[in-house]
Amino acid sequence: MKFKIPFTFSSIDILKKRGKRFSRIFRVKKKSKLSTYLKDSDVNLSKEEYLGICLRTFFFVFILLLVIFTSLLGILKVSYFYFYGLFASLIFSFFIFFMQINYPRVYSFRKTRDIEKNLIPSLQDMLVQLESGVPIFQILANISSSGYGFVSYEFRRAVKEINSGVPQIEALEDLIKRTSSTYFKRVLWQISNGLRSGSDMSVVIKDSIDSLNKEQAIQIQTYGSKLNPLVMFYMLITVIIPSLGITFLTILSSMLGLSGSLVKLMFIATFIFVLLIQIMFLGLIKTRRPSLL
Repeated sequence: MKFKIPFTFSSIDILKKRGKRFSRIFRVKKKSKLSTYLKDSDVNLSKEEYLGICLRTFFFVFILLLVIFTSLLGILKVSYFYFYGLFASLIFSFFIFFMQINYPRVYSFRKTRDIEKNLIPSLQDMLVQLESGVPIFQILANISSSGYGFVSYEFRRAVKEINSGVPQIEALEDLIKRTSSTYFKRVLWQISNGLRSGSDMSVVIKDSIDSLNKEQAIQIQTYGSKLNPLVMFYMLITVIIPSLGITFLTILSSMLGLSGSLVKLMFIATFIFVLLIQIMFLGLIKTRRPSLL
């Protein structure tokens, strides 16, 4: 998955050049999580440069939407069209700015989850090759060209460093510094320590797999315990309350003699509410899924 800033169409280098003037505003030497996320995303951008790109996009989108919305509302002869156009432009522009600011964090999170999801299969592949007598460097090269997502990508970078003359242990230690995955760091530490001490690498990899399998089982148990209250919440909000609410609305509309259009609007609002809750529930299920699973 390539790092691509949302709502932009140019490359990172072009965006960096265009956002230079805006990046000068953020010349404050303070440590922030944004710098860590950008470093973990392997993108050649500083915190100031990235904020400059986001601010430039905000102004560009705001002016573009302001022209479009005010023109459309003016053509439709809406009262105070300039006020509504300004308000709508600010809302959409801030939404895009918020999406861009949070994208490095989201990208880093997805990268970490992808690494941990592919970690056990890649280690099992590594163990099979070790037991077949394949050298450790060739195993790293084979894993780097396999379909293990960001695990293959990180090993590919390590293999390039080794081919350029960097010792294997130093290349693995550099990889430990770059990655944000705790489990991947732990495995790399075990491999580098095994190489340094001359241990049997098949035993080292087996221990790593056993440790990750135990951690996976713990994550599954924790995941199951978290699902129970979520399922109860889902049943309460999307089944019980809407059913009672529809019955109550039907009785209330007949007693008060509400207009048919108002009743239809209430039913549509109930449907939209249930739909949004279901989407939110699916998002919660996805985000709480065990990273090693």
